[in-house]
Amino acid sequence: MTAATAATADTTRAEAFGARLLDVMNHGALSLMVSVGHRTGLFDAMAGGAGGTSADIARRARLNERYVREWLGAMAVGRIVEHDAARSTFRLPPEHAASLTRAAAPNNFAALFQYVALLGSVEDKVVACFRQGGGVPYAAFPRFQEVMAEDSGQSVLPCLVGTILPLVPGILARLEDGIDVLDVGCGAGKAMLLLARRFPRSRFTGVDLSAQGIAAARAEAAREGIVNARFEVRDAARFGETARYDLVTAFDAVHDQADPAGLLSSVHAALRADGVFLMQDIRASSRVAENLDHPLGIFLYTVSCMHCMTVSLAEGGAGLGTCWGVDTAKRMLAEAGFRSVTVTDLPHDVQNTYFVARS
Repeated sequence: MTAATAATADTTRAEAFGARLLDVMNHGALSLMVSVGHRTGLFDAMAGGAGGTSADIARRARLNERYVREWLGAMAVGRIVEHDAARSTFRLPPEHAASLTRAAAPNNFAALFQYVALLGSVEDKVVACFRQGGGVPYAAFPRFQEVMAEDSGQSVLPCLVGTILPLVPGILARLEDGIDVLDVGCGAGKAMLLLARRFPRSRFTGVDLSAQGIAAARAEAAREGIVNARFEVRDAARFGETARYDLVTAFDAVHDQADPAGLLSSVHAALRADGVFLMQDIRASSRVAENLDHPLGIFLYTVSCMHCMTVSLAEGGAGLGTCWGVDTAKRMLAEAGFRSVTVTDLPHDVQNTYFVARS
């Protein structure tokens, strides 16, 4: 510390903060290695107590031994895997595998660590925005949709029919009978395709601005012969349909829109008189002070700064940000014309809140 700083700072507190920063740096680096472990399948190869030497594990995962050896070094020092120095072996404890393997979904936290490397890849572009304003366009995140699809594949799809949809009373029976459903910001269409298979009498539409996502959804529908689902590249904020749908869904898609208010108004207009809007979005407060102890608070504000807010600003949009919060969401739903809004948190999903809105 400089003499001026030392004169005003508590030395013990300063040293403790320095130690904390060192810990943050180590864990930031560990985050990248966890992402690598997920993407390469190394955690899956070590599941069930299938440890061994670096050569054993590399052979099992069909990967280069030298890289696996270095990765295992990071995992051992980071206390993710156990290391037997005498035998030169490594083991993933079952208690750790329960949060790190694909078989552990929806509790596979390793899938979420992919966001760290993905967001870091646009750091230069975001730093430029700090100086000159504007935003980083969605096209600058080539893997974002892939990672989001995997994320929702863990948190939404396994629970969609049994847990999430029943938040709307009577909706499962109506889907069995046959209704019209719209999903805004559908991405690769996984939710609509799942429901189209499960409810063949209902008709499903997914819209998204991503041509890549829509192409993937159409390809999967064609491959499986699904005829009751269609997908379109459209701006949901300017949807322009009236009284067309019985159910509209949005899964983690509203807060990063360029025109979220326009989207909510379009959804309201697109619903029939007895229609309902089911919106999943981030579980957070609209006030920073109320997010200080949020278990994902740092992560959510970082994702916002590095993606959700900036992609909106890149389109000249509102830049709501990931932590727009439940209060702001309820206010904007009311301004869009929804008079009844029920808010529910589900035990399996610490990241999201679910809104059921009616006119």
